[in-house]
Amino acid sequence: MIRTVHASDVGRVRTVNEDSVWTGPTRHGYTLGIIADGMGGHLAGDTASRLALESMRASLESLPPGLPENELQEALTAAIEKANRTVYQEASSDEKYHNMGTTVVAVLLKEAAGYIGHIGDSRAYLIKDGRATLLTEDHTLVNELFKNGQLSLEELDNHPRRNVLTKALGTDPAVAADLAPVSLAAGEQLLLCSDGLSNFVSQEHLGKVAGIHEISLEERAERLLQLALLAGGGDNISVALLEHQGEAAVPETKEWNR
Repeated sequence: MIRTVHASDVGRVRTVNEDSVWTGPTRHGYTLGIIADGMGGHLAGDTASRLALESMRASLESLPPGLPENELQEALTAAIEKANRTVYQEASSDEKYHNMGTTVVAVLLKEAAGYIGHIGDSRAYLIKDGRATLLTEDHTLVNELFKNGQLSLEELDNHPRRNVLTKALGTDPAVAADLAPVSLAAGEQLLLCSDGLSNFVSQEHLGKVAGIHEISLEERAERLLQLALLAGGGDNISVALLEHQGEAAVPETKEWNR
């Protein structure tokens, strides 16, 4: 069974939560998780992330059952491309939304296997045996500089321009998402998050907290939010956990508002 929870917090600095997050089953039993982190000012950022999430849910909610692996990948790719067009058209039609955009990280699972798609610096991690393994690569200026050998790992984590994106959803007429296959064994999890979590909580702590099987999935998500808040809460914080709890991978979801 795939069980999911998601939660979000405005943080201690921002007045508006520009993140949008959702997890749960689709109509025909796939499992979907999406986090979008908007940009462009509080009204524009909130609008961009909401539009992206709503568009992707609408695209994927009614996928027919039993799709083969390649069609699952194509469906996620098409959903992201449609969301990009939706946000871009809205930004182009109204001056107050000029230059708005959003990150997105999404997972679409058929039973315990599927695909991750992402644009920007929201992340996906595999949680196994209390350790977090990063599955996505940030589309940021500092990451490009790091890959080119112009920044060290220490500079990468503390650079003043670490939030400058090289790719976002909705800022251009077309965009290519990164897609990668993923599968979960019993007891393993996917952790999706906005940078309000990953910038304030170390990868080591993400793995340790998300991997505490002695407490509920809801409590683990809450503890992750609290760690980011204790570290300053300098951004909106969103987290989604999708755990393979063994037996038949029938999706089940919980959510709450803070």
